[in-house]
Amino acid sequence: MSTSETPTDQSPTRPDPWTQNPKTEPPAPGSEQWAKELVTKLATDALVEKRRARRWGIFFKLLIMLYLITLLWIGLGGTQWLSDLGKVRQHTAIVNLTGSITDAAESNADNLVAGLRAAFKDDQTAGVILRINSPGGSPVQAGLVFEEILRLRELHPTVPLYAVITDVGASGAYYIAAAAQEIYASPASLIGSIGVVAGGFGFVDTLEKLGIERRLYIAGDNKALLDPFSPEDSQQAAFFQALLDEIHQQFISAVQRGRGERLQDDPELFSGLVWTGERSVELGLIDGLGSTRYVAEELVGQERLVDFTRRLRWTDRLLLQIGRGIGVGVLEEGQWRLH
Repeated sequence: MSTSETPTDQSPTRPDPWTQNPKTEPPAPGSEQWAKELVTKLATDALVEKRRARRWGIFFKLLIMLYLITLLWIGLGGTQWLSDLGKVRQHTAIVNLTGSITDAAESNADNLVAGLRAAFKDDQTAGVILRINSPGGSPVQAGLVFEEILRLRELHPTVPLYAVITDVGASGAYYIAAAAQEIYASPASLIGSIGVVAGGFGFVDTLEKLGIERRLYIAGDNKALLDPFSPEDSQQAAFFQALLDEIHQQFISAVQRGRGERLQDDPELFSGLVWTGERSVELGLIDGLGSTRYVAEELVGQERLVDFTRRLRWTDRLLLQIGRGIGVGVLEEGQWRLH
């Protein structure tokens, strides 16, 4: 029985590329490989030099552009801006009163008072302008703003507050303006309307013609005061007229308190009439003719205007418009107002 031996691997050992690094001989000068490597090196060097030149070109272009911008900046007064950089810049604060003055409107007491307080609180405010374009509105809202203006003027005696009326400054809007230190307007502005108005309708005969029976249940003899579907009661009408007269007198007292001796002794002054800006100067309702820019530059001494008006958010405006569209506006118009 013969035993066979396992054949051993007689193949040669392969070189390990990780431990052995065979040296390659450089190509001989003048050989084809040498020529290829020379051309490659020259092309690479040319490409690098081209990129370097392009970078320098961009750099010099930016440098020239910066130089030209600097010259333009200096020519437009940049050095003056630089010299004023460390100085505190004052401004004239603006608060706008636009449209009807009601609790649901943008020009309500809360927004106006918030804007005025912010304007007076700002350390850079040299003066405040209440810019008015309003036919009036609620005597309650107007009275709240009137009292707040007087309070702010007392707290900040060095910061003047001027009212500037643009198109209209009537009724409750003038109520508010009377609290200002001075009032200015345009020659054709409509000013005044110092009075109170309340209106309604009577549908008694209409109900009878339509065959509709009115059923009203009250607890309190005057709970249905001025009900449009009931006959007018003379005592209730007299009571309501006295109420309007009382509010009217409050309006008159506020105007007299704000304007003082500047008001002329004219029997028509508190009759509810309106006057132009020119006539209002003669009557003492305003102090002069001038625009917002005029007051800011000539009286406050600061032409830079900063708006402090508080406005409703766009969502609130949208909801307000929708509400008016479905009837809220009818209720709002039915309220009594200064006129």
